[in-house]
Amino acid sequence: KRQAPEQQICNYIDVDSVDEYAVKVEKLGGKVIMPKTAVPAMGWFAICLDTENNAFGIWQADKEAH
Repeated sequence: KRQAPEQQICNYIDVDSVDEYAVKVEKLGGKVIMPKTAVPAMGWFAICLDTENNAFGIWQADKEAH
């Protein structure tokens, strides 16, 4: 059982470019709530909200991320 209501699953969508898809999210009415962040030597991610306030992540694999 969740300890707090804000605890939730966050599914990630693999994209070619976090930057490009973050712009698309906002253009379509969503929000980026955690900007592009590096996972060193693995890739980049951002956390977004859709128009119904459901959180989801976007992920870009990139071994050069730092």
